Amino acid sequence: MSSLGDRLNAARRANPSTGDATVEDADAAVDEPGSAEPTYDPAPQATVVDDDPLTSPSFAVHRSAPVQHSQPTLSQPAASPVTTARTDGGSFPEPRRSLSTQQDRLEELKQTVHAELLKQLGPKLYGSDMDANELDRQVRSVLSDVLSRQDKPLSNSDRVAVTQDISDDILGYGPIEPYLRDSDVSEVMVNGPDSIWVEKKGRLTPVSAQFTDEKHLRRTIDKIVSRIGRRVDESSPMVDARLPDGSRVNAVIPPLAVDGSALTIRKFSTDPLTVDDLIKFGSLSPQTAGFLEACVRGRLNVIVSGGTGSGKTTTLNVLSSFIPTDERIVTVEDAAELQLKQEHVVRLESRPSNIEGKGEVTIRDLVKNCLRMRPDRVIVGEVRDASALDMLQAMNTGHDGSLCTLHSNGPRDTLSRMETMVLMAGMDLPMRAIREQVASAVDLIVHQTRFKDGSRRITHLTEVERMEGDVITLQDVFVYDHGAGFNADGKAMGTLRATGLRPKFLEKMEHANVRIDPLIFATGRL
Repeated sequence: MSSLGDRLNAARRANPSTGDATVEDADAAVDEPGSAEPTYDPAPQATVVDDDPLTSPSFAVHRSAPVQHSQPTLSQPAASPVTTARTDGGSFPEPRRSLSTQQDRLEELKQTVHAELLKQLGPKLYGSDMDANELDRQVRSVLSDVLSRQDKPLSNSDRVAVTQDISDDILGYGPIEPYLRDSDVSEVMVNGPDSIWVEKKGRLTPVSAQFTDEKHLRRTIDKIVSRIGRRVDESSPMVDARLPDGSRVNAVIPPLAVDGSALTIRKFSTDPLTVDDLIKFGSLSPQTAGFLEACVRGRLNVIVSGGTGSGKTTTLNVLSSFIPTDERIVTVEDAAELQLKQEHVVRLESRPSNIEGKGEVTIRDLVKNCLRMRPDRVIVGEVRDASALDMLQAMNTGHDGSLCTLHSNGPRDTLSRMETMVLMAGMDLPMRAIREQVASAVDLIVHQTRFKDGSRRITHLTEVERMEGDVITLQDVFVYDHGAGFNADGKAMGTLRATGLRPKFLEKMEHANVRIDPLIFATGRL
């Protein structure tokens, strides 16, 4: 008795003109006179695979297993375009790779090319003196050279994908870089290495992109914060930073972030929104836009309030654009975001403490200092602590026309939060004295709200009048009218409407030679 492989070889030698052999042919060839009876060890042995091209791995058998002559003809399986090497230097078919195997290969290739790229370019990749365009050109040149020398060929689509991914990782911020380039994306949220969400048109949606692991995500966070002199580690696991274009960045790392590092980037458009854009989006009407421009030129002290993501900084940026070009502006921010177009602008940015816990410079320190810089206007990106006291003092000591933002749920809550933050300064001031300061300093509250449909609208333009007893009186000049409801797509259809009341600060504006047409406050006008 011979093995199936031996008998198939005998059949092939007996009839070389045929392109295949069957079990019956093999049996006939072995039974011919003069054919040598193969010998074999009767003991069970390992599987033996015939390496002849006419056979396939499916013909592998144990030598100890006999073959019945009544067995039907065996046919060769269909060839697959993916092959593996044989022992004699040829190849035989194997099943097609799965999609995950192909992705693993591309990931392995990206890591190999990335390492080779770091080896060739070295410290040039992170040198601050290297021009960005020149660095981009060198990286892509080396990347093309490294890919061309790879043993495993790549299709054009895979080559483009690998090139883009590695370029994003080295020159940009890894898998989130495409969303930072996308003008429709307003916010990118990373909840650990394998969970990335983006905000498009006010709606949150998950995306398929992922970081390789937690270390990859941490390298990206370090790249962002190190460029502006910030740091994030176990001793300082939270950080506020910004991208070169002004986009706001917040990062929290373990152990505070339980499921992996959390990274939130609120994008700023490279071309800042203008008042015409806000009118087009429905955030305010042409009538209220003209009113706000007059208020800024008339040197009123304005607070822009609202919830998180309601568009306060964008509105502050638009209001700042109304400041005349012949005035000196000093801005104070945690992370420099404002994009003022005036020529005479001094930008100040707070600084956290160093690794030794020293060197911290707070918003309050900067507000105090900027008052010695002869500013015509003081603009504070956000008041969130005891700096509120210094901001009020600035507004009350001849620095009219100051602007700031503040988190609150409405105009009345804005004043309550201002009072609370003044108390955070540790000054033992009576509540009435604080409220008198607020009523004297603040002229106008611009409150903004983010609606369910994702739109951001100015809902209140409210005048801060005076004290009546122990209460600050407020007067709405324009209020958002919810009467129009929502359309079929769920979009809010309301608009700002005048209440018919004329504000008391018109006289103050006239002292700055700014006058407003009284008809702008007539009811029924848009």
